[in-house]
Amino acid sequence: MTLVRRLLLLTSGCVVLGVGVALLLAADLGSDGFSTLVNGLSRASGLPFVVANLVVSVGFLLLAASRRLLPGVGTVVQVVVVGLVVSALLPVVATPASYAGRGLLLAVALPVLALGIAAYLAGRLGAGPIESAALAWDPPVPFRWSYGLAQGASAVVGWLLGGTVGVGTVAVVVLLGPLVDLVGRVLRLDVHQPRAGAR
Repeated sequence: MTLVRRLLLLTSGCVVLGVGVALLLAADLGSDGFSTLVNGLSRASGLPFVVANLVVSVGFLLLAASRRLLPGVGTVVQVVVVGLVVSALLPVVATPASYAGRGLLLAVALPVLALGIAAYLAGRLGAGPIESAALAWDPPVPFRWSYGLAQGASAVVGWLLGGTVGVGTVAVVVLLGPLVDLVGRVLRLDVHQPRAGAR
């Protein structure tokens, strides 16, 4: 795979991921586990959200690095591009008035999230914090399950610290890992990242 194609996968995947995150947040049925942990840490410690986000991100990246999965340019691009896309879309994507509408928005958000994650990881230029933590344990635990475990552990700790969870949080924990795996298989996208020292 050429570098140009890898960069295109990374950037386009991050844009799609940002759209999915905006849809998930607009559904207002609970955020992903990572965001729940950041929110819980911020509430419990009094740290500004941006500082709590940095602390959690560094913690996950250090965990991944302990298993020789190091951050790359994709790690930075993911954080920046997704943040910009979400910031641009949230003011224009309204939360539906009915729970049925919010549920439909959540149902749309999940495959969009899965496509974005699979595409940006397929660039093999580095993973975001929560994806790094999950990929660091694959093997022995396949990403479709390790991702749910990482999101689930984050959600539980975040909830214990005062963060909020909802049906959207549960959907991300249970469904998103298998959906990313399915998208990867259908589109032949390999989400695994090179490890330090690997030949």
